[in-house]
Amino acid sequence: MTTTRTRVVIVGAGPAGLLLSHLLDREGVESVLLENRSTEYVRGRIRAGMLEHSTVDLLSEVGVGDRLRREGMEHRGIHLQFPHERHHIDFNSLVNRSVWVYGQTEITRDLMRARSAAGQLAYYEVSDVALHDIDGESPAVTFLDVEGRPHRIHCDVVAGCDGFHGPARRSIPEDARSSFGREYPYAWLGVLAEVAPSTDELIYAWHPEGFAMHSMRSHSVSRLYLQVDPGEDVAEWSDGRIWDALALRLGHGQDGWQLQPGRITDKSVLPMRSFVSTPMQYGRLFLAGDAAHIVPPTGAKGLNLAVADVALLSRALAALLNERDPRPADEYTETALRRVWRGTHFSWWMTSMLHVTGDPFDAQLQRSQLEWVVRSRSAAAALAENYAGLPIGY
Repeated sequence: MTTTRTRVVIVGAGPAGLLLSHLLDREGVESVLLENRSTEYVRGRIRAGMLEHSTVDLLSEVGVGDRLRREGMEHRGIHLQFPHERHHIDFNSLVNRSVWVYGQTEITRDLMRARSAAGQLAYYEVSDVALHDIDGESPAVTFLDVEGRPHRIHCDVVAGCDGFHGPARRSIPEDARSSFGREYPYAWLGVLAEVAPSTDELIYAWHPEGFAMHSMRSHSVSRLYLQVDPGEDVAEWSDGRIWDALALRLGHGQDGWQLQPGRITDKSVLPMRSFVSTPMQYGRLFLAGDAAHIVPPTGAKGLNLAVADVALLSRALAALLNERDPRPADEYTETALRRVWRGTHFSWWMTSMLHVTGDPFDAQLQRSQLEWVVRSRSAAAALAENYAGLPIGY
């Protein structure tokens, strides 16, 4: 077994792990990155695409936001729609903040380049990852590399950025952690289409047949969603059926608006759930991103919460390892969860407002809530503040 040492072992090389490694490097803290997938898989993984104001500011401040600013799409707000009505919620006028459309695949590419330029060590396609002695001051991580050779890395801290199914959270004893969750009775059928967006900004549509959303990944690629049952078989949805359902729910023909169809290149069913695990720290193990919490995608919070986590965590670890100041690390769970629960509530609120349940009483409540949001400046400002994003460290 090859035995080495570093300051921080980061398990998981998605945006959370990659950004944490970049932030730690700027603080002079060495790290080693472990990922069970290949670089090609990680680089091509299609996930979130909406970035909060604070996320964009942070990426720019730390030198990985140049391409985002050049190629991303800044949006002033979103459209809320229900039958025969479409209203624009203008974030800039309400809270003086905007959001940006920039795919997670592009963020990953930018962060991978930064990691390579920094010369920090990374292992991809690892297996049998196990965490050891995380309740002491000298934890270690063992794994097999892509060639099947065993490694053991001793470190000061382990950062679990390995998602919901990774080993980090499960390394915390069951009697030392609690979890909170909700499974939603609907899912999203998501498609990527090679067609220019039919809208300038995202459309969130409530419709009796189910929620629909028109998003985008670029000026030439659209991302669209339909509410479906969690057990829906994607094979039952032909391209024609998808475009017909989108046209109906998004209001094709309403006030002259036209939905332009195109070639669908990817389709999948996405489950909807909320999950929060606490604490986000145990001994010398710290969790960030999906390893600690998951939100439904309705509020565009998942990636942004992960960015906020690692921004807080990098500062806490720099204080702990460089200055021997344990206070920010000791306060990490409390500080991070305050923003996590705010994002979780907002995601639940957006989800509950927009997804049909088949109950006529629910439908009337949803219509009332939508009308309140679009007719009350205070209600619209609350949506705008949460959607465009609270400051990191809120």
